[in-house]
Amino acid sequence: MLFTLEAVQAQSNEDEVRKVIATLFEGMKNKDQNLVEMVFHPEAIMHTTIATADGATLGSNSVQDFINRIATTPANTILDERILDFQIKIDGNMASAWTPYEFYVNDNFSHCGVNSFSLIKATEGWKITYVIDTRNKEGCK
Repeated sequence: MLFTLEAVQAQSNEDEVRKVIATLFEGMKNKDQNLVEMVFHPEAIMHTTIATADGATLGSNSVQDFINRIATTPANTILDERILDFQIKIDGNMASAWTPYEFYVNDNFSHCGVNSFSLIKATEGWKITYVIDTRNKEGCK
């Protein structure tokens, strides 16, 4: 019985984490600033890897700047990040998710890559605390 209860709780937490990430991209696609903002922890950090000939450098972006860019995207521009898979690991109140994606602007392919999310289960539910991504123009699909 205990194993079954733990398995159900683990699945429920995975579903909740998946929903938080899906909500982020739904908010981005619909330019819904409130929806995007609600999934982030107030102290969240965002980074991206920038490929160079010698390896990679780290680009940073504040969550608020990201939210502002989403909210001010022109009405006729649709930003659609399509998640291809969710690989979620959870230990208590901490989760990580690896999400390969393809990114489209107005249904035109832009780039692909992987997001790596860190989340915590706060009193109000799962919140994204950290995101780092890759962005590739080649080797997609």
